[in-house]
Amino acid sequence: MTSHPLPPVPAAPSGPAAARPAPAAATGSAAGSPAAADLHDLVIDWFDEHARDLPWRRPDAGAWSVMVSEFMLQQTPVSRVLPVHKEWLERWPRPADLAAEPPGEAVRAWGRLGYPRRALRLHAAATAIAHRHDGEVPRDHAELLALPGIGEYTAAAVASFAYGQRHIVLDTNVRRVFARVVSGVQYPPNATTAAERRIAAALLPTEEARAARWAAATMELGALVCGARSPECGVCPVAAHCTWRLSGSPAHDGPPRRGQTYAGTDRQVRGRLLAVLRAAPGPVPRSALDAVWSDAAQRSRALFGLVQDGLVEPLPGERFQLPSR
Repeated sequence: MTSHPLPPVPAAPSGPAAARPAPAAATGSAAGSPAAADLHDLVIDWFDEHARDLPWRRPDAGAWSVMVSEFMLQQTPVSRVLPVHKEWLERWPRPADLAAEPPGEAVRAWGRLGYPRRALRLHAAATAIAHRHDGEVPRDHAELLALPGIGEYTAAAVASFAYGQRHIVLDTNVRRVFARVVSGVQYPPNATTAAERRIAAALLPTEEARAARWAAATMELGALVCGARSPECGVCPVAAHCTWRLSGSPAHDGPPRRGQTYAGTDRQVRGRLLAVLRAAPGPVPRSALDAVWSDAAQRSRALFGLVQDGLVEPLPGERFQLPSR
C-alpha cells in the first residue's frame, strides 16, 4: 500500500530517545501528499475547534489529574470515567492524600470502572510519588517511567499532556489515525510495531508545545472522527490526504476486534465479589461472598484470583476484606 512521504523531523534537544524521529521518512510516494507540517495545521486547527471540554485538559488541571485520567481511561470510555475522576480528585487532590490511605480504599473508590488492578497500580504510583518526589508528579519522562504501574504510553502521555513536552504518544486512537492516513490500512496491528513508531516520530512536531498539542489532537481525532467501526470521513480534517480513503477504504484487514464477552465469565464473578467487599465497612464472611454466584468452583477460582492479584485480603475465620497494606 502506498504511503505518504514524510520528511524527517529534527529531534528536540532535550527529548528522550523514544521521541527522536526516524533517520528516514516514511517510505512510498503519493501525488499531492502533504508535508508533515500541513497535517499538523489541519489536525490541530480541527482540535482547537472541536476538542471536548474534559477536566484533565483544562488550564487549571494539574499533573495528578492528568495521571489519574490516564489510568482510568485505559480500556474505559470517557463517559464512565468522568464522574469517578471527579470524585477521586475531590477525595484525593494530591498523590500524598491517596498514599496516606490503604490500597483497599483505592479499589473501593474505583467502583465499576473495571480492571480494578489499575486502582492498585495508581495507589502504588501515588505512594512512590509521595516518598520519592516530595508529593509532586515528576516532570522527567524517565522518572515517570520508573514509577510503579506506569508504562511507556502513560509516561509519554503525562509528560506531554501535563507538562507540554515532546514525546511520541501512541494509544489505539492515534495508531488507527496513522494507519489510515499514512499507511493506508484500516486498522493498526494488534501490538505497536517499530514501523508505527517510525511514522509517529517522523510526524512529531519539533517544537515541544506544538508536539504536545499534536499528540492530544490526533488522539481526539481517532476518538471522535476516525472511529474503529464507523469513521466519519465526511467531517475529517485530513480526509483529502488519507491514503486509506483515497484507496477506496479497503476492508482487507477484517472487522475491528470485538470486546471480550463478560456475562458468565470469571471477570463477572470477580466483579460481583468485589462489589460485596466494596460495600462492606469491614471484613466480610465467606458466606456473604458465596451468595453472589451459584457455581462454587467458578466462585472459588475467581476469589482465589482476586487474592493472588492483591485485590482481596484473606483473614482468619474465613473472612475477607479489601487490601489494607
